[in-house]
Amino acid sequence: MGILNETEIVELKSICPGGITLDTDLSVISQWRIGGRADLIIRPSSTEEVANILKWLNNRGIKPLVIGLTSNLLFSDEGVRVPIIQIGSRMAEVRIQGEEVYAQAGVWVPGLARRLMQASLTGGEHICGIPGTFGGLICMNGGSQRKGIGENIVTVESVSRAGNIIVRKLEECDFGYRQSIYQREVDVITSSTMIFSSKNIGEIRKDMISILSQRRKKFPRKTPNCGSVFKSNPALYQSIGAPGFVIEKLGFKGMVVGGAQVSPLHANFIVNNGGATAKDVMEIILKINESVFNATGFTLEPEALYVSPDGLIRPAGR
Repeated sequence: MGILNETEIVELKSICPGGITLDTDLSVISQWRIGGRADLIIRPSSTEEVANILKWLNNRGIKPLVIGLTSNLLFSDEGVRVPIIQIGSRMAEVRIQGEEVYAQAGVWVPGLARRLMQASLTGGEHICGIPGTFGGLICMNGGSQRKGIGENIVTVESVSRAGNIIVRKLEECDFGYRQSIYQREVDVITSSTMIFSSKNIGEIRKDMISILSQRRKKFPRKTPNCGSVFKSNPALYQSIGAPGFVIEKLGFKGMVVGGAQVSPLHANFIVNNGGATAKDVMEIILKINESVFNATGFTLEPEALYVSPDGLIRPAGR
């Protein structure tokens, strides 16, 4: 049970009924299928539970790790010793009224895109192929086709590590390309309200099918991975090309280290062919970054994040 004793576990179970799991294999919940064991995972079912959990942990000086579907996380081979709060299917409510949409942070992003389409709402087509949770999408201002979910945000609700509920308006979220205030603050995103526009459902469906078709052709889908490993650098993109193009030109496509491989389908993806470790993935990332810098003078910024045993997160390969 790591840093918590049996009495404290019982207290947490009373705060978060049905949401406590002990000694979990992280490779089972990791999108990369990589990682050691987690001592404790807490899965809250409401904003109030999130607030009570964070307040309880903060009073004991414990800093938890907060995760969603782990779509951009690389867990340590040694596992994670601090409590993990996972925002997922227990917090996945979506309410649509006209062009206004409320969604909790645990909603699966492709499912949200489908709900928007069914309501004849346009603006969310670009997120239909992103395999993460809505909270993570907000944090990264994620999207595709050079778009970000921040374009549709009205307010974002979150909880501070002291257990205080905060509601920020759009202008307070500091959205930029793949950036938001939530990458600097330690708040836990719990929900958001958004505005979309109405459009013919057939046209929306056609656009989504096209986006998904392009992703299937370009990206590996059947082998475990975390999506794009490196962020697109606008300056590099303009002068040479996208990260995948640059990495491929340098001969890394298909490169293998242990059970990890630079995808033969897209060079900005690292896949787990079976038995890959965090060490294998980190070695590939370091080699790619060194080679790209020597060849171009640009340093690629990892989109993938490494999680250490003490729950600290840093760009993978740094």
